[in-house]
Amino acid sequence: MGCMLKQGGGLYARMRVGAVLLAAGQGSRMGNQPKALLQLQGVPLINRHMIALSGAGVDEVVVVTGFYHEQIEPQVQAFPVQVIRNNNPGAGQASSVRLGIETLGERFDAVIMMLCDQPLVNAADITALIAAFKKRPYGEIVMPEVNGQRGNPIVLSGKAISDILAQGQNMYCRKYMDAHPELISHYKTDNEHFTTDVDTLQDLELFEQRWGFKLQPAVDTEPYNSNADKPGSDETQPAYLALRKRFAVTQ
Repeated sequence: MGCMLKQGGGLYARMRVGAVLLAAGQGSRMGNQPKALLQLQGVPLINRHMIALSGAGVDEVVVVTGFYHEQIEPQVQAFPVQVIRNNNPGAGQASSVRLGIETLGERFDAVIMMLCDQPLVNAADITALIAAFKKRPYGEIVMPEVNGQRGNPIVLSGKAISDILAQGQNMYCRKYMDAHPELISHYKTDNEHFTTDVDTLQDLELFEQRWGFKLQPAVDTEPYNSNADKPGSDETQPAYLALRKRFAVTQ
């Protein structure tokens, strides 16, 4: 399903851009709760990312869900995106990446691979990244680099996507990049949005200290417990309750 209105005029002339937005993770280091539904200034991160992709003129977006799909999928229904569910999210992020690019197919000149745990990435950042892709001196992949640190999202050419798909189910983006470092063009920038993410409870505190914004957990989401069927097992609860207590939303 085509989803995004093109903006920016000549920047996207003769180039079709797709995106895969990964939102399938368990959030095990975040007290087993969905990072995609963390709220920044009252807006879930996944909504922010879809708005950013739209504002950057991306033609089509595939959102990959998995864990917490019952909570996440209603958040994206108002957006003209395609949702695909990873029925085996425990297989890891690579399986979600593969599912996303298979769903997009080989119809795009460039594909953005976007994570749901980068609170600050906005439309201007994505626009700059696509511009860097168009101007890349070599290679089939553009990766942001901030002070020597690799960042995200990355942009892959249609050729790279075709190569990955042609090599079967065991090939995915990270494995392809590791095998072909010569195809990676580094977009060097001082924009820390590309290297700011949140994986742990401590990251939430560091984010607030660094940027002055508080990320709050989704109000109505219960923690995922892989041992839920085992009597007496509540291993996820302490971290989750600590998260709720620390970032309680005041009424």
